[in-house]
Amino acid sequence: MAPPNSERKSRFMKWLGKLFKSGSNRGGARGGVGGRAHPQILGEENVVWSAPARSVDDRSRTGKERGDAIALAMAEDWKQPSGCSRGTNDQDLARSLQDTLNSSSFPSYGTTQYCHRNLRLCSGCQRDIGYGNYLGCMGKFFHPECFCCRSCGYPITETEFSLSGNDPYHKSCFKELTHPKCEVCHQFIPTNAAGLIEYRCHPFWSQKYCPSHEHDNTARCCSCERLESRDARYYSLEDGRSLCLECMESAIMDTGDCQPLYHAIRDYYEGMNMKLDQQIPMLLVQRQALNEAIFGEKNGYHHMPETRGLCLSEEQTVASIQKRPRIGGHRLVGMRTEPRKLTRKCEVTAILVLYGLPRLLTGAILAHELMHGWLRLKGYRNLNPEVEEGICQVLSYMWLESELPGSKGMPSTSTSAASSSSSSSSSKKGEKSQVEKKLGDFFMHQIAHDATPAYGEGFRSANAAVSKYGLRRTLDHIRLTGNFPL
Repeated sequence: MAPPNSERKSRFMKWLGKLFKSGSNRGGARGGVGGRAHPQILGEENVVWSAPARSVDDRSRTGKERGDAIALAMAEDWKQPSGCSRGTNDQDLARSLQDTLNSSSFPSYGTTQYCHRNLRLCSGCQRDIGYGNYLGCMGKFFHPECFCCRSCGYPITETEFSLSGNDPYHKSCFKELTHPKCEVCHQFIPTNAAGLIEYRCHPFWSQKYCPSHEHDNTARCCSCERLESRDARYYSLEDGRSLCLECMESAIMDTGDCQPLYHAIRDYYEGMNMKLDQQIPMLLVQRQALNEAIFGEKNGYHHMPETRGLCLSEEQTVASIQKRPRIGGHRLVGMRTEPRKLTRKCEVTAILVLYGLPRLLTGAILAHELMHGWLRLKGYRNLNPEVEEGICQVLSYMWLESELPGSKGMPSTSTSAASSSSSSSSSKKGEKSQVEKKLGDFFMHQIAHDATPAYGEGFRSANAAVSKYGLRRTLDHIRLTGNFPL
């Protein structure tokens, strides 16, 4: 007689409980002290599965436990009274459980396995990032220590950084590279009220500086116009002007020092068949003496804001520099002047030039003022300022060209006679330094780009005429018409 339903159900539940008890022991072995837990990196990271190391005995013991559980279930059936048969459902259930235990759905335990998905390489070291902290930027990935500033080479650890193209920078490094610095105070040029970087820049020297330095008494060289830098002191002249170190190298300080240059420029005129028959006195003077002479001069047009030379026509008494000053610290002191009475013997009384200027600038001023003297001595009367100052500037420019062969300026206005005379005089003076050549280029740039009507527009008109017709034909046309030939 078959056992009742409740009895069979009770025996089956006992057998099932022992079976799952055996399975829970295996689970405890996996998550216990003997296993190592690695962090799993989710999402697109490499997925790492970690399992405890198991010995062969552990695996055999697990198999033995499964066998014991099944044997126990079978023994329960054998204990049934004879004549009793096990239900078909129970036998099917036991066979299904056995198949499940023997199936491959359980992972095999061994060495750690890495499942790579979308493998990432560090764009800095070109190595696998693996798992751990990383940075993503510009569609690339980096180890934190490999994300470095392009400028200084150190890792970028701040939360914000600057980007130029594909190159990352510390914000401070990027500012150092791109934000303009004042070449006077060496600080970053501040922004204006609109938040824009505003600065001044010299058109020739490209010296960048804060706008405030134009009004804070920063010294400016009276020759090359550059502002005094905080790390390079200028020399102070006794008449209040300042002179930079480069201009100081070739500065002419007294009348005696200037005489050889004056005679060389007279020879230059003679080489162009423009000989000056009269011996015109030449004096080096201070700023105050020159300004007083300008005030006493009735004729002539003067370059403002500061005139550096004067072709004097009136009788005056002028304080001429007879002894060059000596250097005392960053000041020039000990200058000795001597008053000189200038009497009128011809149309030109004297030529006055400001002292303390470099040789090339002093020579350019002398060439300009001698042309004024030549025009007056040759009977050129009542010329308008654009014509007279323009042709005088051309002679000044031509002399600088002769002193600086190969210089980059406007088209050459020198005639063949001027070229031959200048080549002989240049060979006597020897090669010029790069500093002096650069200063000469600047003085030519000043003449060519002067913005005043008389000196600037006058020069450009005169230069065009001389380039087209030559100096002699241009001068003949001025004598006849008072204007430049078209």
